[in-house]
Amino acid sequence: MSFYWIKTHLLIKKLFSQYIWDLPNNEKKVYLTFDDGPTPEITEWVLKQLELHNAKATFFCLGKNIEAHPSIFGKLIQKKHTIGNHTFNHLNGWKTSDEDYTKNILLCENSIKNHKIEINHSEPKLFRPPYGKIKSVQAKKLKNEGYKIIMWDVLSADFDQTITEEKCLKNVISNIKPGSIVVFHDSVKAFKNLEYTLPKVLEYLDKNNFQCEAI
Repeated sequence: MSFYWIKTHLLIKKLFSQYIWDLPNNEKKVYLTFDDGPTPEITEWVLKQLELHNAKATFFCLGKNIEAHPSIFGKLIQKKHTIGNHTFNHLNGWKTSDEDYTKNILLCENSIKNHKIEINHSEPKLFRPPYGKIKSVQAKKLKNEGYKIIMWDVLSADFDQTITEEKCLKNVISNIKPGSIVVFHDSVKAFKNLEYTLPKVLEYLDKNNFQCEAI
């Protein structure tokens, strides 16, 4: 597994201040996010966990998964969670031409629009680059088209199959604070760690009077 930060370093946030890494506040609000879905059974399980704690979240969806599982995508809308764009095919911006990258994001945007019954044009357009890898020229184009680029403050590392479920939980509990944007994945690969970690994170947040809100 390649190197990654669990807690995004302050220097990174300052160097790339054009991206949103956290949303500081004095109300103990935190922002749980889920990448790579919708995924059969797993996304629906996540929705049930969130509902048990009256929590809202943001789902950065892949266009190909929206097209494959429109009914599950519809449940995200019905439950009033926020939807973000995660490209159509989970592309690495560093390894993709600017033209192809932009086209892939547009494909995902169209999937979101086509399967969303009501479009609220006042809603912000949110984008998270897969792997957190995006070129500055790609980011500039997206921002010009009205997108807010959402990164993260805390990475659960649920995708890392070499870590234990306990380590995944500790990654979140030890680093979350008011304003934190936390990354989980509603994917098959991450589910072993997610299934253990998410209920315990939600219990911890309830116990410590945090509010889980959508971005």
